[in-house]
Order: sequence, then C-alpha cells, then structure tokens
Amino acid sequence: MSKAQSAAGTPVYLISPSSAIAADAPLELALANLQTAGFAPRLDRAARKARQRFAGSDAERAGAFARAAAQPARIVMITRGGYGLTRILPMLDYEALAASGKQWVGLSDFTAFHLAMLARAGAATWAGPALLDDFVMPDGGALDEVTVDGFREAMDGLLEAVGFRCSGPSGVEARGTLWGGNLSIVCNLLGTPWFPQVDGGILFLEDVNEHPYRVERMLSQLLHAGVLDKQAAILLGHFNRYRLADADRGFDMPSVVRWLRANTRTPVITGLPFGHASPKLTLPHGATVALATEGRTCYLVLDEHHHHADDHHRHSHDAG
Repeated sequence: MSKAQSAAGTPVYLISPSSAIAADAPLELALANLQTAGFAPRLDRAARKARQRFAGSDAERAGAFARAAAQPARIVMITRGGYGLTRILPMLDYEALAASGKQWVGLSDFTAFHLAMLARAGAATWAGPALLDDFVMPDGGALDEVTVDGFREAMDGLLEAVGFRCSGPSGVEARGTLWGGNLSIVCNLLGTPWFPQVDGGILFLEDVNEHPYRVERMLSQLLHAGVLDKQAAILLGHFNRYRLADADRGFDMPSVVRWLRANTRTPVITGLPFGHASPKLTLPHGATVALATEGRTCYLVLDEHHHHADDHHRHSHDAG
C-alpha cells in the first residue's frame, strides 16, 4: 500500500446492482465505519437511486458495472443485496469486467454476478461483505473483527488460508474451484448461460429467510441435476432467519443435512462462516483452493496466484 493510500485509506467504489437502499438505512454510519476500518469509500452516482424496489432502472444498474470498471479504485463492493441482478445479466460485458482487474466483492443477490463471471469469463471474484450488511451492526455495536480483518487481508493479497470449526467427515482432502454462494440464486441460474460447469469443485452454499424444507427442495434440485455428485466437497454456511411451524414436528436444518449426506457421495461439511450473519469470511469465488478437514477443523488454502507477487508474508486467518 502506498503512503498516499494508507493516509486516506484503500479506495473502495460502491455500487447498488440490486435492491434500492432503504430511505432509513444507516448509510452514512456504514460509510463512516468503512472509513474507520481503513478504506476510502466512494459511492457510484446511481448508488442511491430507486425505481420500484430496484436501485434505479436496469440500464442504470448495468451502467454501474462499466463505471466501476473504468474508475481507479481497485476494490468494488456492493452496498446491499436484495433482488435485481438476474435481470441485468444479459447486459454485462464479462470479458471487459474481468479485464478491468477489479476486486468485485459482495454476497446474496451478488451470487448471480460471481457465477456469471466464472461461467462467461473464467474470472475469480470475491464472495464477501456488503456495506450495509457488515459495516453497521443491527444493535449499533462494534463491527465484527473477523469479518473486517479477513476482508482487509483478502483485498491486500495477504490472505493465504482460513480455518473454522466444522462438522462432517474428518480426513477429507480436496482441491478444486471454490464456487457457489446463495443457494436460491445458484438454483435460479441452473440451466442458463450464467451457470458455471464446475467438476471436482468445492461448492459453498448459504441462504436466509428460507424454511428448511425449501432449502432441502433447492438442494434436491442441484442433486437431481447432477451438480452435487460432481463436486469434491460441499461447504454449508449460515442458513438462518427462518421460522419453523408445528407441522414440522422436529424437521429442521440438521434433518436437511442428514438427508443431503445420505443422498450424495460428496462430503458435506457444515460450519462455514459465510452468509447473512457474522463472522463472514471473504472467499475467492472461482479460484482454486485446497480443502482439508482434521477433526472438527476445516482449512481452506488459497492458491499462490491470488497473492500479490511481491508479497513474502504468510498469513492465515482463524475464524474460530
């Protein structure tokens, strides 16, 4: 990092490619927190727009990607997720966006962009924090240190490995393309030109506000489409903010995981700190990683090419 960067913070360009920012969203506080964390945020000119539920028209939101690719900041982060990216997938120039060399960061609805970049340009992006998800806490408390530190290390090219507490088979060793994200979006793109054909990959999945039976139904779609059995490992992140009903009679996410393990030959590992909760890892979507489980710990090791060439440091990040 240059002295100029370190004084003002690392530049981050913020776009709103999906839902509109709510009128009462704590946007200024999130921007201030991002600055305190060592970054210099700049909002895209359409980031605050609203048309129906979207952050501006489809053309305006697609235009934000071209503007982000053309401006000088290396990091491009979303303000929020929601819905809207799948509407503009045909309007984006993935080869040009990949050639821009930007570090595209986000999650949730941004999963559609991650998958499309991998499918259309073979490009790696970053599944990670969003401004309003991770730089303001719901209770107004301190930011999650693991989330912020992991993001900073990933953006600086210092992130070599992550470790986290997991459940699942021990002694699993795999190496392949890390890909996936929000389960609803992954299923939504199945059978489209924006769905990457990954064999022997490490598929990570999360979702929010989805009842366990809906989660199981989506997993069964990926299973019956042949996607799950082709992977080297499946990592499950946060599945949260749902309500059970009396009719469930004990059917909950552990039941879904048991069903999944009984129906795919691919090892299923739970506990990945990723999704709509904290802490949240920053993961190199579309990059080659190595995975290993030892007892109750899972390690993900990033490939060398994701580091800055002049970086001689060795960093790992323990998410607990």
